[in-house]
Amino acid sequence: MLHDEPLSHYTFTKTGGPADLLAFPKDVAEVQALVEMARERDMPLTVIGNASNLIVRDGGIRGLVLILTAMKKITVNGNDVTAQAGARLIDTTEAAYRAGLTGLEFAAGIPGSVGGALFMNAGAYNGEVCSVISQAYVLTRAGELKTYNHRELNFRYRHSVVQDTGDIVLSVTFSMKFGDKPTIRAKMDELNARRAAKQPLEYPSCGSVFKRPPDHFVGPMIQKAGLQGHIIGGAQVSKKHAGFIINLGNATATDYLDMIHLIQKTVKAKFDVDLEPEVRIIGEPLH
Repeated sequence: MLHDEPLSHYTFTKTGGPADLLAFPKDVAEVQALVEMARERDMPLTVIGNASNLIVRDGGIRGLVLILTAMKKITVNGNDVTAQAGARLIDTTEAAYRAGLTGLEFAAGIPGSVGGALFMNAGAYNGEVCSVISQAYVLTRAGELKTYNHRELNFRYRHSVVQDTGDIVLSVTFSMKFGDKPTIRAKMDELNARRAAKQPLEYPSCGSVFKRPPDHFVGPMIQKAGLQGHIIGGAQVSKKHAGFIINLGNATATDYLDMIHLIQKTVKAKFDVDLEPEVRIIGEPLH
């Protein structure tokens, strides 16, 4: 357990204030014990996955923060792949490929954790994880272990039921079909090449910042609003893909949030479109 640990060491943006307490549980029993401790002490509890699509405000997070990246086991049973919540989605797609299973190719380059992917119904290239998730094993905030089936997960665009319940995802089962391994590999390689060509992967960022509004593309709107390349502090609207905000080296979470608000205000004024963040924003402002 770490005290006053800067979360900038763990977020993909390399920004964020300290967690009062930070723990890395290795298994379900440790998660249960930590949740019980937080409940007994009436302590706020925050769970983050791989912190890839996350902004932690500069004031940090009160109470206990759990990062689940030590829980990363992936098992294959027939056409089911079950991954613990902290497993990377990228590693899960590779496990599916090795087993000759098709359906997760679109996620080959998504850097988030499996738990985070379920939490926000992550997607890319016209695919979403809800299309292949059959069930999830969770721990409720009251300490109860339960399993959700696909219907109960209540998926919609960038949303699942655990956003409403606060349940902690422990593992996820993906049910897929057998396919042709060379075809699966070729699709994964093609999408990763497209990602590398179009996205600023060489800089820290939180990935795609905004949800896609109906009938619009976010990047081109930000370009037409004249904000591509714009800098606030150490944060810049990427010159490679305007839907990304990158850390040029010394950005703070406040720089990121100021940029998000500027983009929202400018796009609203120019196109009358409300941009809603896809990135999860948590923590306290700096006082």
